[in-house]
Amino acid sequence: MTHATTPVPYRVRARHRETADTATLDLVPAAEPLRPLRPGQYAMLYAFGTSEIPLSTSRIDGAVLSHTVRAVGKVSEALCRAEAGDWIGARGPYGRVWGSPPPDSDVLVVSGGIGLAPLRPLIEETVARAGQLGRVSVLTGFRNPGEQLFLDDLPRWRSAVDVLVTVDRPEPGWRGGTGLVTGLLDRVALRPERCAAYLCGPEVMMRATARELLRRGIPADRIRVSLERDMRCATVWCGHCQLGPVLVCRDGPVFGWDHAEGLLATPER
Repeated sequence: MTHATTPVPYRVRARHRETADTATLDLVPAAEPLRPLRPGQYAMLYAFGTSEIPLSTSRIDGAVLSHTVRAVGKVSEALCRAEAGDWIGARGPYGRVWGSPPPDSDVLVVSGGIGLAPLRPLIEETVARAGQLGRVSVLTGFRNPGEQLFLDDLPRWRSAVDVLVTVDRPEPGWRGGTGLVTGLLDRVALRPERCAAYLCGPEVMMRATARELLRRGIPADRIRVSLERDMRCATVWCGHCQLGPVLVCRDGPVFGWDHAEGLLATPER
């Protein structure tokens, strides 16, 4: 078995441009693949000649690794530029999973910006299980219409679950919502005692959404968030991702809000 710190070579099978600075990479293994990632887990992706970063899976497809990356730094820019046929190193999987919603539960998914990517596999699961669940609502917000992700998925999702999209800065012709994603909560009817909520995005958004859900009666342990704080080794050796008593690379990135609220008292660096 491959050591946890040894990248496995993967070839870029396809690159899907999502926005001007965001792309989804589909990677296929050159030899023995990593164990399949589950919704919420992440892999460390290595851009040869630079370094590596953690990226949650944005699609579950057997031995194929699918990750959506936004160019915000040296490594992410290198990964975002990768074309079909290029080579990337990968190791993992790491981290805790979102967890499947219980049968007959209402499901609320709330994302901000690139936070929709780690939630995408969970949304796909709820779409496939829509007949076994209660009301499923996906609320997602972006800074402007040009930053929307997974536009090809939206019609299929909307055929099975409720999907609401909002932007901070609308443009001419925009027909969706305007304002913060938390403003969409008033348009969702949920059973607090039977609701499972999943949040991913900027910490200020997750904090505001979680507090509003608590106010509406959803228990803290049924609200799950994904934290991705400065994870550099994924093997608990370096300590860069320590938040109080936990190491996010090992104990996360998914946490229940009953644990995450205290952890987020530590400001982002």
